[in-house]
Amino acid sequence: MSVRAPLRRHRFIGAAVSLSAAVVLASSLSACSGDDPPKKAYTVPASLCGTPVDPALVKAVLPGGDSISSATSRLNDGATRCNVSIDGKAALSLTQAWWSEGQTTATVSEGYAGTDDGALSDDGRFVYTGKAGVGKTSSCTSSEHPKQDLYAVVQVSGSGVDDQTVMKSLIVDYTRAVERSAACE
Repeated sequence: MSVRAPLRRHRFIGAAVSLSAAVVLASSLSACSGDDPPKKAYTVPASLCGTPVDPALVKAVLPGGDSISSATSRLNDGATRCNVSIDGKAALSLTQAWWSEGQTTATVSEGYAGTDDGALSDDGRFVYTGKAGVGKTSSCTSSEHPKQDLYAVVQVSGSGVDDQTVMKSLIVDYTRAVERSAACE
């Protein structure tokens, strides 16, 4: 047997091992690219459950998916909630709730999940975290809710955004929309 045969076999095995390692590495890297968030293929309407919204702000807090739907539900004491779903899964709730006069936004926010340790705006009207926000409307009155103030609440559920800056923009915008709506006489 010549010296060249073992040398050829060694080179062949070395090349095969290198090729195998390259294939494993490429497979691993392509699996990592699957971590990209799912595409948001739906279009957010300009109004959710009868209240105008900024579609771009709403979309920024929603997860990826193909379809969006919303439904209104009535809660105790005249509160209403707009439940937003992506592909049939709960993703966001927009609530309008009446609270006794004299409450602070910080106190009211304690009644809503996701607002723990939230930031308070300089004017005291808004509390927000990365997943929820509470805003006090200004000058909203209702004969059905005397001596009460109307609050707007936004809560992300599931795999939506966790971004305090985005949530602050959304709760401020939604609260202002509620102030201009029929809920605020």
